[in-house]
Amino acid sequence: MRHPAFAMMAVSTVALTGCVNLAPDYQRSPLPVPADLPVEAPATAEVEPLLWKDVITSPALRDVIRTALAENRDLRATAANVRAARANLRITRSGRLPQGAFSSTVQTGDTFEAGATGQTLFSDSTTAQIGVSAWELDFFGRLQNLNDAALQAYLATEEGERAAKIALAGTVAETWMQLAADRELLKLANSTAESQSESLSLTRELFSAGTASELDVRRASASVAQAQAQAAGYEASVRTDANALRRLVGAPLPDPVLEQADLFSAPVAQNLPIGQSSLVLLDRPDVRAAEAQLKASNANIGAARAAYFPTISLTGGVGVASAELDDLFQGDGSSGWTFAPGIRLPIFDFGRRQGNLEAARANADAALATYQSTIQQAFREVADAVAVSETIGRRLSALEQLSEDTKVTLELSGERFRAGLDGYLTVLDAQREYYSAQQQLIQANLDNNLNSIALYKALGTWSEE
Repeated sequence: MRHPAFAMMAVSTVALTGCVNLAPDYQRSPLPVPADLPVEAPATAEVEPLLWKDVITSPALRDVIRTALAENRDLRATAANVRAARANLRITRSGRLPQGAFSSTVQTGDTFEAGATGQTLFSDSTTAQIGVSAWELDFFGRLQNLNDAALQAYLATEEGERAAKIALAGTVAETWMQLAADRELLKLANSTAESQSESLSLTRELFSAGTASELDVRRASASVAQAQAQAAGYEASVRTDANALRRLVGAPLPDPVLEQADLFSAPVAQNLPIGQSSLVLLDRPDVRAAEAQLKASNANIGAARAAYFPTISLTGGVGVASAELDDLFQGDGSSGWTFAPGIRLPIFDFGRRQGNLEAARANADAALATYQSTIQQAFREVADAVAVSETIGRRLSALEQLSEDTKVTLELSGERFRAGLDGYLTVLDAQREYYSAQQQLIQANLDNNLNSIALYKALGTWSEE
């Protein structure tokens, strides 16, 4: 058989590979959640995907997020895992193609004594060969399924990186807003301590004048001490928030940048649009990653099934041989080729193949449960965010009215105390009510901003633009 015939045989075997795929047909499972999101008045049936640059409105916070995306060490580790998965995919794909290699040997020999057969055994020889070693013909789709599993694993890591970026941007924004809220609470505590210190001074003057009791003085002093203690606690919270933000960002943040954290300038967009259909959840990176893992486990079933069938491989080569090295390169040697197909069929493996198949099926069941659980968690995150967004307006309105009423009550009770009409207990109660109302109003504004981030994390997508 000449070289063209050998080439034709090789092409024919390539055409025959991959004839059968034993993996189960993949079909996306029905959504394990209601078909519609729990939205009272959806903006439209279809809405544009949420991007972090559209949700974050504060220029300072945008700069901090950009720094975090470049410097965060956990995100760097995730990116490295993506590169490793891409390399593994390249390795797996290479297994479907013939692996050629060049080999050459040079042997020098002679006999100690002349003999009938010694010269042929101990003589000079030189060979050079290009060959294919044990190229598996993928008749039953084993290599194809392993390749599909590696591809889906790589895609899952890519989606995981996108999910990590969304989570990082959201977490940085949440920490930024918590820092802003704690700064407001610290400012409120310091202001309260200052005003109560003035009330304490006035109470002492009235006590000296005989119009206030020592009980009033003690109550005023206790309220000052309580406000000062809370101020110290909020100061610690501000510092720990700054430390947490620096850890997330992965780089130093100067104090002027941290001082730009402002809660009441609305660092995030409000009233984000939400569609009606739950199908939008399928576009979440974590859901897509879970589905990719499910597809990978599905392909592994096909690979495990293919192990029950024969493995057919080819080994062949083309080369030249001569007695002298010079003859090898001058064309005086002998040329030739080899072709060696082989087949392997395990007969006794004591349940190994069956165990691999059962494990692959169990892993597929686990991947399906994880996929469905991820969708259910996504639905709950959206539902929770919607519950807050549809009630936060009423909450803010009520707390603003409460803050106004308690402020007026505090002013009136102070005037009545100075006029001697009421005791200091009335002033103290009014101060506590006003302080509590202000704290609740700050917390409600924080919750409002955090809810926008929760909606972004629940429905957002990622774009490198």
